[in-house]
Amino acid sequence: MSTNREIHLASRPQGWPTAENFRLVTTEVPAPGAGQIVVRNQFMSVDPYMRGRMNDVKSYVPPFSLDAPLDGGAVGEVVASEAEGIKPGDTVLHGLGWREYALLDAKAARKVDPSLAPASAYLSVLGMTGLTAYAGLLDVAAMKPGETVFVSGAAGAVGSMVGQIAKLRGAARVIGSAGSPAKVERLKALGFDAAFDYHDGPVRDSLKAAAPDGIDVYFDNVGSEHLEAAIGALNLHGRAAICGMIAQYNSSEPPAAPRNLALVIGKRLTLRGFLVGDHGHLRDQFVQEMSGWLRDGRISYDETVVEGIENAPAAFLGVLRGENLGKMLVRV
Repeated sequence: MSTNREIHLASRPQGWPTAENFRLVTTEVPAPGAGQIVVRNQFMSVDPYMRGRMNDVKSYVPPFSLDAPLDGGAVGEVVASEAEGIKPGDTVLHGLGWREYALLDAKAARKVDPSLAPASAYLSVLGMTGLTAYAGLLDVAAMKPGETVFVSGAAGAVGSMVGQIAKLRGAARVIGSAGSPAKVERLKALGFDAAFDYHDGPVRDSLKAAAPDGIDVYFDNVGSEHLEAAIGALNLHGRAAICGMIAQYNSSEPPAAPRNLALVIGKRLTLRGFLVGDHGHLRDQFVQEMSGWLRDGRISYDETVVEGIENAPAAFLGVLRGENLGKMLVRV
């Protein structure tokens, strides 16, 4: 417990990030001050939104600083505490990933119970990932029973939850797009009524074949061609929850699509972007419902785990390339 390894942002990417944009740095394990804890991280999350924070531009979250550790969701064991209510041995969820040991104020950590679910689940199905799917589908897009739902990036951490929640909440038909035949088969095993590989042809044509009567709800993780196809397929008063646009995160050119935004008018569509942080009021409801589905075996989740803090940059690059099935995690 004397040395700590952490990943720093060495330079800002231009277009696609590379390994050279990151640096592995060895530091001393910090000691807690009053009201603080030290956590030995067990798992950390790598997520597409982190790409935007590598740019020095104004956004809804501050950019990562150069020559300093990145941050993000992590779960681990408390090894030292100078705070009331949290003791060594407790498992906590917090926001200082990308390092082996994290020093933080206890008020910035939330205790979780590893006897109810594996620690990693609090970064995926029971964490931000699951809540994003739940809030986006049910609150933002206001899906109703009997509707048809289309999910892009459907084999990813959020998309795979969206499809299953939609079925459990009474959707008549759920369609997903993914990036490989194996992912398409996995979606069908998870209960999606139809799924297609977006490499097989224009998304518009694949979606038309899967949803000949149109769609009522679109959950967007991709943007670009997928969003254009969804606008074309949405029925009157359709709704789209815009969660992410990974197709253009690494592009230095303006996106070519969607080119059919005028349809929003005649169809009276609602396209609404959202951040999961705005939906904290749903957390208790979400945890209660999701834990019940997990306990009853009615929902499944996938994890792709990369071993070692030194491989965190490779895991992040893998997310951007779509190499993960379900949630991409690093076992620290």
